[in-house]
Amino acid sequence: MNNVAEPQAKVNPVITAEQLLEHWQGHRRLTRRAIEVYPEDKFFTYSIGGMRPFADLIMEMLAMPEEGLKGAITGDWLKGEDVNKLFARKAPATKADILRLWDETTEKINELWPKIPAHRFQENDMAFGMYEGQIYWTILYFIDNEIHHRGQGYVYLRSLGIEPPAFWERN
Repeated sequence: MNNVAEPQAKVNPVITAEQLLEHWQGHRRLTRRAIEVYPEDKFFTYSIGGMRPFADLIMEMLAMPEEGLKGAITGDWLKGEDVNKLFARKAPATKADILRLWDETTEKINELWPKIPAHRFQENDMAFGMYEGQIYWTILYFIDNEIHHRGQGYVYLRSLGIEPPAFWERN
């Protein structure tokens, strides 16, 4: 029996940083289409079972990416009251204004993403002073959070008799 340890082969990542960004942006394109089909007169007020209106859910989705990516890049995260202020931002008055903010945030993600040092994806950090994990995990959380809240929006759309965009069409 040979007890000599074999050298470990170089492990390639399952996906690249660029592929992860494209995956996220695919979800953002889909969420944008859900916002577009949502009726303006229900966007800010409609609720089922005590869930927040879709506009409020979208504002949460808009709060995380820019400050989250800045934290991923530098390790300097908003904390405490600054996080509370970020997540307490009120929605603008119109769906068109939300879509404008959505597009601006999408561009900011594209601008900040290449600035994340490759080694940071595997580093542990305390996102927003509350959520400990590796940076890739934190980014996956941003995506998961969006999927979750978009799903709530889909329930709203269906309850209003509107067919939501196909969840698999992310182009």
